[in-house]
Amino acid sequence: MKRIFDFTLAVIASVFLALPLLIAFIAIRLTSPGPALYWSDRVGRNNVIFRMPKFRSMRVGTPAVATHLLADPRSHLTPIGSFLRKSSIDELPQLWSILAGDMSFVGPRPALFNQEDLIQLRTCKNVHTLLPGLTGWAQINGRDEIPIPQKVALDEAYLQRQSFWFDVRILWLTFVKVVRRDGITH
Repeated sequence: MKRIFDFTLAVIASVFLALPLLIAFIAIRLTSPGPALYWSDRVGRNNVIFRMPKFRSMRVGTPAVATHLLADPRSHLTPIGSFLRKSSIDELPQLWSILAGDMSFVGPRPALFNQEDLIQLRTCKNVHTLLPGLTGWAQINGRDEIPIPQKVALDEAYLQRQSFWFDVRILWLTFVKVVRRDGITH
């Protein structure tokens, strides 16, 4: 049932968001050299690597590490990168990953391929068995502001509580957080 919900909602969202997606694509190309999409190697269900698209908010050549590990993340942003990140528009191409079955709307955020500490802790807690999500319980409880052990504890709580209505609640709370721009550090 979750896959049917994800696929149906992703198709509807893709149609509804087609114009904003196109505008973002053009704006990125006009304001920064390089491709509009950034394809990132991410860790999916059962620690299988998949390629996840995002609108490029960082300059070409930025190291492929978690943003909080960059010495000065703001210096790597494109002219519209901060807006893309704060509005979460940079995440919209992940609808493709949901349609392809690599992601769900709700689940733990997919780790970067090189976030070994996060991957290891998730594997120990069986969180790696979940399909990663566009949003998740950890995102609405701190996003970039919480340390990895706390994120994994929230991911584990989601693993134990997951249900259709819990997913609907997380989606609603995500919408509220995005509108308020809560928990975004750059």
